[in-house]
Amino acid sequence: MKIYTKTGDKGTTALFGGTRVPKYHLRIESYGTVDELNSYIGLIRDQDIDNLTKQALTKIQNELFTLGAMLATPPEKETLKSGKERLNIPKINEASISFLETEIDNMNNTLPPMTHFVLPGGHQTVSFCHVARCVCRRAERLSVALNDEEGINNNVLMYLNRLSDYLFVLARKLTQTLQAEEIKWIPEKL
Repeated sequence: MKIYTKTGDKGTTALFGGTRVPKYHLRIESYGTVDELNSYIGLIRDQDIDNLTKQALTKIQNELFTLGAMLATPPEKETLKSGKERLNIPKINEASISFLETEIDNMNNTLPPMTHFVLPGGHQTVSFCHVARCVCRRAERLSVALNDEEGINNNVLMYLNRLSDYLFVLARKLTQTLQAEEIKWIPEKL
């Protein structure tokens, strides 16, 4: 597989199905941000954390590749003229979303209740979780805008929404595991 094709040298790229669009197209921004998110999740996975969390993060990274492929496929190119799906891979579905919800619930059961917002930080690994959460929220905002423009699979939006929650709870769990300080946000009185 050749890494460079030279087909994007003039500022366009091909979506799945062959349609060429500018590299700043909202669809490209959406799946490009998902790719950025996937890299940050890899950074979290590379930290000194437990194997079960690493396994969950690997599963999430694989699902983000699927989600990116779904975003890279414009609605008019999702099926062939024969009616067969063009993107012949498993899609993000309710089971993908349920996995995140179960992981969130399992982590939350081990944490003290939240009484305040928390400031990102306390440990480098925790900070990586918060950076990933913010990138996830950006991917979600871009995908919502894309959905308003062209329409996308609603499971993509639900998955990104749940994933940002997962990353927040993972940050709290790792704060506890790493014995870092969770700093509450308490607004100063005027």
